[in-house]
Amino acid sequence: MTTSSRITLITGGSRGLGRNAALALAADGSDVIITYRSQAEAAQQVVAQIEALGRRAATLPLDVADSAGFPAFADAVKAQLQQWGANGLQGLLNNAGEGLYAGFADTTAEQFDHLVAVHLKGPYFLTQALLPLISDGGRILNVSSGLARFALPGSSAYAMMKGGIEVFSRYLAKELGARGISANTLAPGAIETDFGGGHVRDNQDINKMVAGNTALGRAGLPDDIGPVVVALLSPKTGWINAQRVEASGGMFI
Repeated sequence: MTTSSRITLITGGSRGLGRNAALALAADGSDVIITYRSQAEAAQQVVAQIEALGRRAATLPLDVADSAGFPAFADAVKAQLQQWGANGLQGLLNNAGEGLYAGFADTTAEQFDHLVAVHLKGPYFLTQALLPLISDGGRILNVSSGLARFALPGSSAYAMMKGGIEVFSRYLAKELGARGISANTLAPGAIETDFGGGHVRDNQDINKMVAGNTALGRAGLPDDIGPVVVALLSPKTGWINAQRVEASGGMFI
């Protein structure tokens, strides 16, 4: 197995866009640590696929809604890096999350607070806990959503969280610039995954609506996003900083 000077940590890497990003990064030469919350078997399958590509891979449990567990998680990441003889992470992809489809009038405080824990407090304090492990000159990529730009009824709370993530990326870029660490936001459009119960993938009416409002005439696929992650985490694109990059095929333009 070949070695690599690049190691990327991906939260929520057992399925969907996180899984696709992990495999794309491995194919590009990065070793990968992925996290999972409940799908341990699926995460191990991703590890096996990465290792089949000749890269090193590991999986660690993480609940991004439980910020009290972040110091112990950072210790586990440090131990994994030491096991590999590595000094730090070169990439961090804050990807883990879940959706909420509820109208503004029906969204509960409990639902809202949970989204805050998963999508705002989680990435904020997880990145803080991992900061000593991110190498100078590293890359941070936070996942947002096209819903932070355009409005679709039923997504107000989720979209608010993603708007906050976009602000967070800009502040990371400003405050970490002295260490040569760049931070950007990736905003996928509507993608055919199991996210949100797979409604874009499985609901033909929604899929048709998305395709009809996208310049390229279809909903997105996971394979449309993985290469964008690779590009934005590449050391060759380090001059891209504090930017929001939308990969939506031209949705609602």
